[in-house]
Amino acid sequence: MTRPDHLRLVLGDQLWRDNPALTGHDPARDVLLMIEAPGEATVVWNHQARLALFLSAMRHFRDDCRAAGLPVHYVAIDAPGPPSLDARLRDVIGQLQPRRLVICEAGEWRLKQALEAVARDTGVPLTWCVDTHFLTPLATFDAWAEGRRSLRMEHFYREQRRRHRVLMDGDEPAGGRWNFDADNRRGFAAGGPREVPPAPRFAPDAVTREVLALVARDYAGHPGSLQAFHWPVTAAQAATTLDDFIDRRLSGFGPHQDAMWTGEPWLWHSLLSTSLNLHLLDPRAVLAAAETAWRDGRAELASVEGFVRQILGWREFIRGVYWRWMPDLRSANHYGHTRPLPAWYWTGDTQMNCMRAVIGQVLEHGYAHHIQRLMVTGQFALLAGLSPQAVEDWYLAMFVDAVDWVELPNTAGMALYADGGRFTSKPYVASGQYIKRMSNYCTGCRYRPEQRTGPRACPVSTLYWGFLDREEARLAANPRTALMAKSVARLGDEARAAIRVERERVLNGLDHL
Repeated sequence: MTRPDHLRLVLGDQLWRDNPALTGHDPARDVLLMIEAPGEATVVWNHQARLALFLSAMRHFRDDCRAAGLPVHYVAIDAPGPPSLDARLRDVIGQLQPRRLVICEAGEWRLKQALEAVARDTGVPLTWCVDTHFLTPLATFDAWAEGRRSLRMEHFYREQRRRHRVLMDGDEPAGGRWNFDADNRRGFAAGGPREVPPAPRFAPDAVTREVLALVARDYAGHPGSLQAFHWPVTAAQAATTLDDFIDRRLSGFGPHQDAMWTGEPWLWHSLLSTSLNLHLLDPRAVLAAAETAWRDGRAELASVEGFVRQILGWREFIRGVYWRWMPDLRSANHYGHTRPLPAWYWTGDTQMNCMRAVIGQVLEHGYAHHIQRLMVTGQFALLAGLSPQAVEDWYLAMFVDAVDWVELPNTAGMALYADGGRFTSKPYVASGQYIKRMSNYCTGCRYRPEQRTGPRACPVSTLYWGFLDREEARLAANPRTALMAKSVARLGDEARAAIRVERERVLNGLDHL
């Protein structure tokens, strides 16, 4: 073809036809470009299912575009050429000599810098398009955040509800309350969850089977399994997953959204994060479906509000936080933690039932819900003093829904408190007793959550009390954690000395817990 006016690059997490980079696309004068890059597969040690999800979704989007009469210049992952995405883009620009490069806002700071460097070095003007998938443009978030001493999601969330008229009755929140969290923190009775609806599953088609074979062949040394791969990889499958959640699980989502149970990876969770983060699903449609279910009497308000909070509140908030504080967020290390990840983070080979259950689930499915991430794998990493950067890489690698804009602030800010509380009010830590209350993981475990010292002491409890002992002054200065400081202050010198000894023993033997 003649020299294109626009080279329109669609990144692997921007797979929707209303992508603003495609606005005004003229197949006769422009080129729609998609690039798979082996370098992106190895930036971190990616779970095989994460690789398969991205590649399959990209190839399905490619085929959908072609079927709609939009030719796609597609660079496959095993095509000859340099490994990195930016180097492959540089090669395409050299071949086609476009007059302008057009891209929707990237979801990763590292990639944004690399793409801008390509445009600068090749002399091709670059247009970044506002990512209209999100309800809150970054400029709007920055305007909201400017001048605030601290950023709190609750304040942002309430403004979001008002601005977008979600779960509102006139000027008041539906049900007279903004927040139903207190209704949504139940554990399970001794018998565990009852009548959990099965998660939707999508049998791999020819495109997905080709991808699964490629990943199994070329990335067999990567962690995780492909045996249970079932994730939606098209917009139609994403819509089916949304319908299934609204019809079968939304009503039960709220009360037990924080609970955990061995052998029940899905419970009543939506399983929509992959579809949302790949842009296969519009969050506006998700919010509308949830609110309609409540107004039609098909779901309780507490469940719907808890879900809306995740989509309209936290998801939009965390993206704004990411772009506002990058690249500093990546190097944040409030506590100065430097320990490497124990090897069992990659294998699940540990005697701690909670960690074995959650990591085993992640290895099988590439998935864990928010409390498994925050209060099991995340808080252990904080209590054990693991390097934030190593933990961040682990989360980005191991979860199928991980995109940097959402993974990094959740890990650095929420799970690890590595940023020192720039948008959270306290470190989220608890003893093994919390895990016992919210799960059955402690049943049959060799460790006892109620014991902080001794041969059967739970490592989580030991490290929790060691954390309180070490951070007592800072905890006492924070109203949200003052009770934690008081609890450790009540211990006698002998008890605290025993905790310090036990903590060092645990830390010195992390690889063998």
